Amino acid sequence: MCDTCGCSQPDDAVTFRKPGQAAPHTHSHDHGHDHPHDHDHDHSHSRTVKIEVDVLARNNLAAQRNRGWLEAKEILALNLVSSPGSGKTTLLEKTLGDLGGELNFVVIEGDQQTLNDAERIAATGAPVLQVNTGKGCHLDADMIHRALHELDPADGSVLMIENVGNLVCPALFDLGEAAKVVIISVTEGADKPLKYPHMFAASDLCVINKTDLLPYVDFDVAACEAAALQVNPRLEFVRVSATTGEGMDGWYAWLKARRGDG
Repeated sequence: MCDTCGCSQPDDAVTFRKPGQAAPHTHSHDHGHDHPHDHDHDHSHSRTVKIEVDVLARNNLAAQRNRGWLEAKEILALNLVSSPGSGKTTLLEKTLGDLGGELNFVVIEGDQQTLNDAERIAATGAPVLQVNTGKGCHLDADMIHRALHELDPADGSVLMIENVGNLVCPALFDLGEAAKVVIISVTEGADKPLKYPHMFAASDLCVINKTDLLPYVDFDVAACEAAALQVNPRLEFVRVSATTGEGMDGWYAWLKARRGDG
């Protein structure tokens, strides 16, 4: 169990794999997660808190190293976070298809298992590495460090990190990104920002996706945005349909502005 977020963490290995690679290569996951296997329920609360602080401190140190490396190479890194099924991969596919000739993208895909999303991204022509976390429910800074070593992105690239679908644990773990982008679809509840406030508080942009389905679902966009602003008054919003392309210009304008393109 991960002492910080309460989720199961991989005790064996995290795998890094590119589409078409014959077999995954593994990376022993011993860079910041303690995995006590004794079941002594007399562990004190103070010890638990200390472990949590230590875990996050080690991750944050690795994240700062990632951030310095990325900034030195003028790479814009965005951490895309959401619950499963929000349309992160479709949003990425559409973005890479529309802007791939203009910007140099590299992608890190995070999932517990399979190469499915990485294969979809590879079909766009963008370099991509799949990180399978096994039982883990989030990417961490050391995983990103290893993935960057594998991908070796060129100076001036745009790094898109598609995190594991989860609105809880990824909010805790800084990866060294310039910004978190939280994606919510109109097939979810409009009160999701109030249920998962830490993720929305940690994000710079909220992408409300699947707007083409609004005529068929009970979702109040204004209420969702108001709820998100309660936990993060600085949060920006774009409303899009990654499937139809509606509203994507607003997302592209935000991305380019963060990159410094005006």
